[in-house]
Amino acid sequence: MNATARTSARGAPRSLTGLLPFLRPYRARIALAGLFLVLAALATLAFPLALRNLVDGGLSHADKGAQALALRNHFGALFAVAVALGVFSAARFYMVSWLGERVTADLRNAVYAHVLRQSPEFFETTQTGEVLSRLTTDTTLVQTVVGSSLSMGLRNTVMGVGALAMLVWTNPYVMSVVLLAVVLVVLPTLWIGRRVRRLSRDSQDRVADSSAIAAEVLNAVPVVQSYTAEARESARFWQATDNAFQTAVKRSRARALLVAFIIVANTALLLWGLYRGTEAVLAGQMTAGHLGQTVVYVILLAGAVAVLGEVYGDLLRAAGATERLMELLASTSPVADPAAPQELPLSGRGLEVEFDRVSFHYPSRPETAALHDFSLRLAPGETVALVGASGAGKTTVFQLLQRFYDVDGGAAGGAIRLNGVDVRQLPLAALRAHTGTVPQDAVIFSASALDNIRYGRPQASDEDVVAAARAAFAHDFLQALPEGYSTFLGERGVRLSGGQRQRIAIARAMLKDPPLLLLDEATSALDAESERMVQAALDSAMQRHTGRRTTLVIAHRLATVQNADRIVVLEHGRVVEEGTHTALLARGGVYARLAALQFTA
Repeated sequence: MNATARTSARGAPRSLTGLLPFLRPYRARIALAGLFLVLAALATLAFPLALRNLVDGGLSHADKGAQALALRNHFGALFAVAVALGVFSAARFYMVSWLGERVTADLRNAVYAHVLRQSPEFFETTQTGEVLSRLTTDTTLVQTVVGSSLSMGLRNTVMGVGALAMLVWTNPYVMSVVLLAVVLVVLPTLWIGRRVRRLSRDSQDRVADSSAIAAEVLNAVPVVQSYTAEARESARFWQATDNAFQTAVKRSRARALLVAFIIVANTALLLWGLYRGTEAVLAGQMTAGHLGQTVVYVILLAGAVAVLGEVYGDLLRAAGATERLMELLASTSPVADPAAPQELPLSGRGLEVEFDRVSFHYPSRPETAALHDFSLRLAPGETVALVGASGAGKTTVFQLLQRFYDVDGGAAGGAIRLNGVDVRQLPLAALRAHTGTVPQDAVIFSASALDNIRYGRPQASDEDVVAAARAAFAHDFLQALPEGYSTFLGERGVRLSGGQRQRIAIARAMLKDPPLLLLDEATSALDAESERMVQAALDSAMQRHTGRRTTLVIAHRLATVQNADRIVVLEHGRVVEEGTHTALLARGGVYARLAALQFTA
C-alpha cells in the first residue's frame, strides 16, 4: 500500500462516501427505511412517557376501581407503544437488509466487470487471489455496514438525540453535566477509532495475501505434489494466515479498549444520573414517575452511545474495505476504446495484417524490448508462421495484435493495421470479434462440453457445435463421455486429457469462424496420430470462412509449419529471416540450424 493510501487509511470513515453511487438508485427505499427508522426511534422514546404516566397517574387514585381502570388504560398505552415499536423495527430491518444485499451485489458485479476489462498489465502487479479477497471478504464487510450497522447507528443517533432533548427539557441541570460527560466519552472514542481503522485495513490486506497464496497453489496442485512441496506450501500459507491473525489481534485489542472505555463511561453516567434523581425524589423535587422517566432516558442515551461506539468500529472496518474496493474501481486500463472509433472495412478477400516498425516494452520489464522495429505484412488469406527461441517475441506479436497491450507511445512505437486501419482506432469488441485464438494452454471452463465449444459463438445451434467438434476431431471422444456433449468437464477440464482439451479449444475457434486465426502451438498437447488429424483440421479451418482466412501461427515444432505460405524467424524481437521452408533451409541460417536440431533428433 502506498503512502497516500496509508495516510487516507488513518482518517475518518469518509471512504464510505465511495458507496454513494451504489446507493443512489435506491433513494426511494432508503427514504422509506429512514421513515421506519425514525418511527421506531420515536416509539422507543415514547415508552418512558407512557411509563411515567403509569407510575404517576395509574397508581395515584385512592379509589380502587378508578385505579384498576387507569392501570388498564396505561398498560394498554404501553402495549400500543410496544406494537408500534415492533412493527416499525421489523419494517426497518427488512428494508435495510434488502439494501445491504442489493448494494453488495451491485458492488461485486461492478468490481468484477471492471476487473474483466483490465489489460494484462493489471494482472502483472495484482494477484488473482487478492481480487477474490476483495470480492468476498471486503464486500461482506460493506454488506454488514449497509445492511445492519449503518441502520443501527442512525437509529441510535435519533434515539440518543431524542433522549438528550427530553432530558434537557425535563432536567436542564442534570443534562448540563451529562453533555460534558458525553463529550468526554466521544473524544477518546474518536482517537482510539483512528487506530482501529488503520489496523482494520492492514488486517484485510493480510487476509488478501493468504487468499492470493491459496489461489495460486490450488491451481498448481499437481506441480506442488510432484515436487513434494506440500509441507513448504502449507508453511507458507500458515505464515500468511498467522500474519493476518497477529494483525487481527492488534485490531481486536484496540477495539476491545474502545468498547471497555465506552461501557465504563456510560455506566458512570447512568449511575450518576440515577443518584441525582433519587436525591431529588427524596427531597420532594421530583415524582417517582419523573425519576423513572429520567432513568429510562439516561439508559437510552447511554445505550445509544454504547451502540454508536460499536457501530463506529464496524464503520472503520468497512471504510478500509471500501477503500480497497474503490482502488480496484479506480484502476484504469491503458488499453481502452478510442474516442472516435472507426469501422473495420471488410471484404470477401479477407483481412490484411500489417506491423509497421513496431517497438514494444512490457510495463514490468521496461529496460528490455520485447519487439524492436518489427515489420511484417500478411496478405489476405495468407498463412504465416512465427518461429524462434523462447523469448524471441512471438507471443508478444499475438498480444499486440489483439490489443492486450498497445505499442510503445509516439510515432517511434510504430503501428499495427488491419485492412489499413490502426487497431488503436478500432473498438476493442469489434477488433477481437474478428479474431480467433487457440492458445498453447487450452482453457476449459467449469461447464459442459457443449457450453465450452459454444463459448466461441454463444448463439450457435447444437448442430453448429457438433459440426465444429467434428472438424476438430473432438466428436468421437465427446460422444463417448457419460452424458455426451452435456457432460460437465470439471474445473479447468480436469476430466479430459491434454489433447482432448486442445481439440475443444480448436473447435471453439472453428465455431467462431473469424477472418483472422491465431494459433499458438495449437497441436502441442496432441499425440502423433491426433496431431495429424488436427493439423488436417487446422489446414481446413484456415480456408473455412466466408472470405479467405488470414492465419498467424506460432510454432516451436517446425514440422507443423512446413506448408505455411511464409515462415518468419524472430530473434530478440527482430525479424532475422523470412521465406518458405525450402528457401530457409537452403539459406543455411538460423532456421536451418533449428530444423537440423529438430529433424535430426
